[in-house]
Order: sequence, then C-alpha cells, then structure tokens
Amino acid sequence: MYSEVTQSDIDYVKKIVGSENVFIAEEISEDFCRDELAGLKKSPEMLVDVSSAEEVSAIMKYAYERKIPVVPRGSGTGLVGGSVAIHGGIMLNLSGMNNIIELDEENLTLTVEPGVLLMELSKYVEERDLFYPPDPGEKSATIGGNISTNAGGMRAVKYGVTRDYVRGLEVVMPNGDIVELGSKVVKNSSGYSLKDLIIGGEGTLGIVTKAILKLLPLPKKAISLLIPFPTLEMAIETVPLIIKSKIIPTAIEYMVRDVILSSEEFLGKTFPDKSADAYLLLKFDGNSTEEIEAAYDKVAQICLGAGAYDVLISNTAEREESIWSARGAFLEAIKASTTEMDECDVVVPRNRIAEFVKFSDSLQDKYNIRIRSFGHAGDGNLHIYILKDDLDEEEWKKRLGQVFEAMYSKSKELGGKVSGEHGIGFAKIPYLKESMGEAGMQLLKSIKAAFDPLFILNPGKIC
Repeated sequence: MYSEVTQSDIDYVKKIVGSENVFIAEEISEDFCRDELAGLKKSPEMLVDVSSAEEVSAIMKYAYERKIPVVPRGSGTGLVGGSVAIHGGIMLNLSGMNNIIELDEENLTLTVEPGVLLMELSKYVEERDLFYPPDPGEKSATIGGNISTNAGGMRAVKYGVTRDYVRGLEVVMPNGDIVELGSKVVKNSSGYSLKDLIIGGEGTLGIVTKAILKLLPLPKKAISLLIPFPTLEMAIETVPLIIKSKIIPTAIEYMVRDVILSSEEFLGKTFPDKSADAYLLLKFDGNSTEEIEAAYDKVAQICLGAGAYDVLISNTAEREESIWSARGAFLEAIKASTTEMDECDVVVPRNRIAEFVKFSDSLQDKYNIRIRSFGHAGDGNLHIYILKDDLDEEEWKKRLGQVFEAMYSKSKELGGKVSGEHGIGFAKIPYLKESMGEAGMQLLKSIKAAFDPLFILNPGKIC
C-alpha cells in the first residue's frame, strides 16, 4: 500500500533540511519508536528534524508524490500510540520548532510554533500577568501535541479545553499545501470550521506549524480546598451538588488513599492529610480574596452537609505545593508501583461519575486485577489504570481486554465517550468503533479522505 523509504528519498530530504537533521536505522533513538503506551513499538524508516513550515511542506509534497507515510511528532508523551510510526515511513520531529512568535496584548493572543512546551508557554504568559487556561497533567508536552489531542486538564471544569483557546492555525496539508485556518478574530462564521477538525485530529488531517492562542488576564488569587470523605462514593456524589450550586471551581479532582500513599513514596514527601479513604481537591481563582472566599464557603458547607470529615484550606505556599505536587505525581507514582499498566481515559456525564467509579472498582474482584484511579471529577473525565503486576503476558492481555470491554461498555451505557483528553491513536480504535457504530466511523473516514486522499498522514490512527 505504501512505498518504502529508499536511498534516493533520504538524499532528497537531506537536500531540504541538511544531512545533520536526517537519521536512519540505528541513528534513530528508541524514544522515537514509541510513546507512553506500553507494548507498541515501531521505528520510522527516516527521522527528520524540521525547523520551518516550508521544510514540512517540501517533505510532504515529496512524500505525497511517492506515497510514503508521514508521522508528525512532538514530545512523545501520548498514551495511545498516536505518534508511533506503525507503517514506518518518515517521522517529522517538530519539537525544534519551539519559538514564541508574537504576544499581542491588544487582542490577547499568543502566536507560537508547535514545539513550544506547555510549561514554557504558561511561564511566559504568567510573567506578563496573562493566563493560558488549558492545564493537562503532562507539562513537558508540546502545544502542538495538546492541539492534536484537544487536551484538557484539571482547569477544564471552569475554563474549557484546548479547542476553546485556539483562534487560528497554520497547517501543512498532506499534499504539502500550507493553509491558514481561523485568525485572531473573536467571532467567525465563515464556512465550515476546518480549524476545529484539525484540533483533536491527532495529526491525521494536517500538520500544525503555527498556532494563535487565546489568552485571559491572570487571576490574582487562588486558594485550594482539600476535603476528606469517609468513602469515595460519598466524595464523588458530592460533585453534582457543587455544580448544581452554580459555584464553579477552577478544578475539582478526586483521589483515594492508595494513590496518595503511592505518590508520597514516589516523591518522598508527606501529604498534608491521611485521615480519610477519599478526598476531593478543589481550586478556586479570582481577582480578590473576598470573591474566592464567598465561593468556597458555600462549597465547603455543601461538602460538610454531604458527610465530609472536614474542609482543609490550603492557605500557605508550602501546603499548596505539597497537595498539588502529590496530585501531579499520581500517574508516575502508579507507574512506578507496577511492571506495566494501561489506561482507560473515559469520560461520562458528571451526574454519572459515582456510578462509573463504583463499577470500575468492582472489576478488581471480578477479574482479579489491581485497578487504580483518579481524575477530573468536575468534568467527568476519569483516569483509570489497570496494572499488570506479576501477571504473565498472556493472562495480562486477556484480563486487560476483559476490563476494557466492561468499562467502555459501561461508559456507553451511561452516555459517555471513549476518550476525554488523550485521544484515540492506535490503541482505542476498536472501542471507538463500538462507540460510534458503522455510520459514525464511515463519516470519520470520509473526512479523513477529504483531507488526505492517499491516507499517508499518520496512518492507522483514529479510523
């Protein structure tokens, strides 16, 4: 179906980017053969460090004529195999395109290249009293990767997801054309929103080479509440009550004792409270202490009325750091506690969170496998990890498949979706097919064909 990379292809690409930016065979680091999805590993035939949209365009034109598959790549922090070159071909490393091009304070926009890291972007704008709200857990991810998966993070409950903060994109199409989608304008009703198809398209429809991002004024104050509950079910069932009160925290996270203990061990730091089996962690931001206090006081009363043991206010920098550093380390702590793991990044309506969490917890006994979870309780996006521990490979694959099938079926039953923020990539295609049905998948394939008739751009992903 696809052409293999030949020496003449390598020589041609070297003319575009320079020999020092082209790598083949053993020159390609293992890091570019996988992402964070365990068990999927495949090397591209050629790895190319690109530095401009023009270079990307020239390579795509050549690859399109030769029918060579191309995979765009950032930091490789994805969890579903979305940036693995499963058909070989050419991998374009965009992480070197990491310039902040323009800060427009009049239009409150920031124009960046795709290789800018999320943590660098946030630091840059906050030093200037501005705010980029999307806050995925992996701060070393690139903004291009965030755009490709429509990443969300903890602040989505109040501020939304990446799509809500992308005003415009420069995109290289599979045939090499460079197009501008969207702009700095606030309102736009000019035909189909092609920009919004690229966002969340996981690099299957076009390659983002520049993004215009929407910014907000930086909130002046922030306070967190750590709220211990007797059980996880009681904690989760409180979330719809908080939302119903019309007080919207910046973040509403849930966590359990086992994950907190793993995080403590991983970080070598003590969590501020270990009196309970389950916790809600809420953050509030605003422009004054009075504004925040009015909001969190009402929420505190709701939680206490729902059976919370206490409401602990994180009013010092030390306590704030200890709580949120523990939350930030959950994924790595769980990973360090087992031999291998896989994740269900499911999303359900907020009023069905408790039901889904209780169901997923019950699968531990049913399939005799360890499961750990935490997540964005405020937006229904749950991160549930199935752990291999000492299982042999055959039994691991069997039980993992059974657990995934059960959880995705339950998600569909509750009106949920397959992925909240990590995308589909390679790993979740079977579950997406089950969720969307034949007609829905055919629509996805038709969109893919309209953008990429030869199916050369990141093939084997999503559909």
